[in-house]
Amino acid sequence: MYAVIKTGGKQYRVASGEKIKVEQIAADVGQEIVIDQVLAVGNGAEIKVGTPLVSGATVTVTVLSHGLHDKVRIFKMRRRKHYQKRQGHRQQFTELQIGAIAG
Repeated sequence: MYAVIKTGGKQYRVASGEKIKVEQIAADVGQEIVIDQVLAVGNGAEIKVGTPLVSGATVTVTVLSHGLHDKVRIFKMRRRKHYQKRQGHRQQFTELQIGAIAG
């Protein structure tokens, strides 16, 4: 069984037992969260697609850790103008363990 969930402005296809990294969620490590923004639920050949959400469908997840992704380096330059700008960014994430999918 799998589900398509929406969190942090992005959509993820998840199945029970998987680990995923999503945009940071304000929750403690070890805490269990119920995600109710489920866009689709599939089981083999049958699939339920919501308009936009599947009513009554939920996905239970456990917070494993918080962290920072690898650094993304930004470099801007204007040729012949003596302009160079360097910048870096590390996006925060929350690692989740997918539990039960209901719906």
